[in-house]
Amino acid sequence: MDRFKQIETFVAVAQRGSLSAAAAIEGVAPAVIGRRLDALEARLGVKLLVRTTRKVGLTFEGSAFLEDCQRILADFHNAESAVSLGGIRASGHIRVTAPAGFGRRHVAPLIARFIAQHPEVSISLELSDRIADIVAEGIDLAIRIGHLEDSSLVGVKLAANRRVVVASPAYLAGHGTPRTPADLAGHQCLTFGRYGNQGRGWLFVLGGRLEAVRVSGMMECNDGAVLLDWARAGFGLAWRSMWEVSEDLARGDLVTVLDDFSAPDTAIYAVFPQRRHLALRVRMLVDFLKATYGNADYWQQPPAGTA
Repeated sequence: MDRFKQIETFVAVAQRGSLSAAAAIEGVAPAVIGRRLDALEARLGVKLLVRTTRKVGLTFEGSAFLEDCQRILADFHNAESAVSLGGIRASGHIRVTAPAGFGRRHVAPLIARFIAQHPEVSISLELSDRIADIVAEGIDLAIRIGHLEDSSLVGVKLAANRRVVVASPAYLAGHGTPRTPADLAGHQCLTFGRYGNQGRGWLFVLGGRLEAVRVSGMMECNDGAVLLDWARAGFGLAWRSMWEVSEDLARGDLVTVLDDFSAPDTAIYAVFPQRRHLALRVRMLVDFLKATYGNADYWQQPPAGTA
C-alpha cells in the first residue's frame, strides 16, 4: 500500500504543480508529500521531479513514468467501480466531437444505441469539420479521420479508411481526366480551403513517397457534404473517403481518377488527451465504436436512417 500511495502522491503533485497543492487536497502537511516522493525516487533510483520553492517540474523519466502511473490508477479505479456496482456500469457525461458528414452517418446513430445500453450516461455530440482543441475545449473524445500529428494526443484506431479523388462523368467529359497529380493544377478542385484536415493538400504517392499536393478551385466549403454535392453536380474534383462515395461509385454518379497514385489507407481514430485518466464511460464508448466498425457487415449495412 505504501507503494501505491507513493504513486498516487506523485501523480497528484505532477498534475497540480506543487507539493502544497497536493497536500491541501489530501489534508496533510507538504512535508508528508515530500517524504513520499523522496521514498519513491530512492526506490526507483531515478529523479522524477525537479523541485523548487515555487513549482515542480517533471524530468524526462518523470514524464514517461507519469503516463504509466495515470493508466495504472485509471485501471484500478475502473476495477473498483465495476466490483462495487456489481458489474461494469458506466455513468456521467461525455463530450464528443466528430467530422460533420461522418458524424451524422456513423457516430450519431451509434451514440443513440450506446445510450440505450448505458442509460446512466449522457453525451453531447458536436459535428464540425474544424479540428477542435480538445484539451482547451474540455472535449473527452474526438473522432478523427487521417494522420494524427499532435503528439500530445492518444489515438485508438477504430477502422481503416481510404480516400479517392472523384468527379462526375459530365465534369470529366467537359474538362478531361487528370493523368497525374500535377494535372490537378489545371482543374477545378473542390476543397475545404483552410478548414478541416486537408489544409496542407491532397495526399498522393509520388516517386515512392507520400506527398501533399496543393490544389485550388473556384469553390470551397467547410462542409464535406456540400463538396460531395458539388462533385455530383459536375463542378469539379473532390478528394473524399470511400465511406462517403461508395454508393455514388456503385451507381455511376461519380468515378475515381488518379487511382495509381492513391495514398495508403489512413484510418478513423478515437482521440483523447494523453495525460488524462480515461473515464470508464469514455473507454466503454471507444470499445463500442471499435467493435461496431470492426464488424465487416456494418459497412455493408449502415445504421437505419443514415443512408
